[in-house]
Amino acid sequence: MADNESTTSNAANGTGKPATNAARTRSAASRSSARTSKASDGAMKKQIAELKRDVNRLNRALSDQAEAANDWYQSAADRASNLYSGASDRASNLYSGASDRASRAARQLRSQAQSVSETVQQNPGTFSTAMLIGGLVGVLAGMAIARNSDPDPDWLRRWHR
Repeated sequence: MADNESTTSNAANGTGKPATNAARTRSAASRSSARTSKASDGAMKKQIAELKRDVNRLNRALSDQAEAANDWYQSAADRASNLYSGASDRASNLYSGASDRASRAARQLRSQAQSVSETVQQNPGTFSTAMLIGGLVGVLAGMAIARNSDPDPDWLRRWHR
């Protein structure tokens, strides 16, 4: 009966040779590895699909963050531009105001200098007397300050060291 089984399996093989246990084991192992290979391929395909979804999610998140950063940069650039133009306008206004005031002051100084000059030209004696009195007051003030009990002032000692 054992012979019958081996010949039946040989006929099924199509080899015509008696099948051995090792050959049967190899054929079962190849079927098993084929199933395992298909299962691992399926698992790998699932992992790849999952990784693709993760990469797409990350790309969307990065895109959103880049857009937010671009919006922030644009608003900061607009604020800086507005601040610069405002500062420029204020500086221009200050300069024009200062220029106007300086121009008025210069005109007023010219007119006062001209009036003093005319007064001196018309009254040379009065001017000379006023200058002489101012000089005398200056000399007297200098002598009063110079009167000191210390004959050798401190500043003179510093220069002679």
